[in-house]
Amino acid sequence: MSAAEPPGDGDHQLLVLIDPLARRYDGESVRIAKDVLSAGAHTRICLPDSPDEFARALSRRGARRPVVVGDDHALLRAVSQLHRERELSDGALSLVPVGAAHTLELAHALGVPRGAVAAARAVLDGTVRRLDLLVDDSDGVVLGDLRIPAVSPAPDAPHTMWDTCRTLMAALVRPAPPSPSSPPRAHRLRVEADGVLLNDLDRPVEGVSVTTQGDGGLADVVIHTTSGETVTAEAKAVTVAGPDFRYRADIQAAGPVRTRTWTVRAGAWGLVLPTNG
Repeated sequence: MSAAEPPGDGDHQLLVLIDPLARRYDGESVRIAKDVLSAGAHTRICLPDSPDEFARALSRRGARRPVVVGDDHALLRAVSQLHRERELSDGALSLVPVGAAHTLELAHALGVPRGAVAAARAVLDGTVRRLDLLVDDSDGVVLGDLRIPAVSPAPDAPHTMWDTCRTLMAALVRPAPPSPSSPPRAHRLRVEADGVLLNDLDRPVEGVSVTTQGDGGLADVVIHTTSGETVTAEAKAVTVAGPDFRYRADIQAAGPVRTRTWTVRAGAWGLVLPTNG
C-alpha cells in the first residue's frame, strides 16, 4: 500500500496520500507532485487502493502533515475522517488537485492552485489558513456550499470506472433536473437562521443555499421563493425542516431527511494555501 521516499532537504514531515483515481486519471501529474514534494521534504508516499486503506494510513500519520493528491472527493474524505476522529483542529491539510475539471471545483474555490507543480510548491512554501466548517446534526461536514434541494452538477463525462460508479450512485439519490419548459418545482420548507424564522411551510421555495464565508464564523443563507422573492441572512446555525427533502453538501448528495441543522464551526480546519493568495 505504501512506499518510503528518500528524505528531502527541508524540515517538512509529510504523509502523501495518493488517491487511486488520481493515479488512474493523470499518472504524470502524480509523478510530478511526488518529485516536487520529495525534493523539498521528508515524505512518506502512500498508495491506498480503497477507502479503508486511505483511512488507516491517515490515522497512522503520526507527526507528519497529510498531503492529499486527488480530487474534491479525496479532500472531503480526509476532512470528514479527521472531523470524526476529533483531530481536525490539531494540524493542517494540504491538497495537490488531480482529476477532471468538474471534480476540482471545490478545491479551486478554496484557493488551491491549479496544476501539480504550483500546488506542490504551495504545500512546501505556503501558509496555513484556518477555515470555517459547516457541521450538521448527523456529524456530516460541508466545506463550502450547501444546496437544498440537491441539484445536478455541471454535465461532464465520467473519466474512469470509479467516476462512472459515483455518477450512477449520485443519480439514485438526487432528482432529475427539470426540463427548460417545466415550471420551477415548489418545495415546502421551514427555514430558521439562529432561531429566527425566515420561511415557513406556507410559502413554497425553489431552493435554499447555505454557504460558509470562509473564515468569518458565519454562513450566508439565501432562499429563493417561487414568487420570485429572495430572502437573505447571515447565521451561525441554520435549521431546515419539511417533507422529505434532499440536499447537496459540496459535491455529495444526501437525504431524504425531514429536518437537519447545520452549525458553523469557526476556524475548524486548516488548509495550506499559497502565501501570496
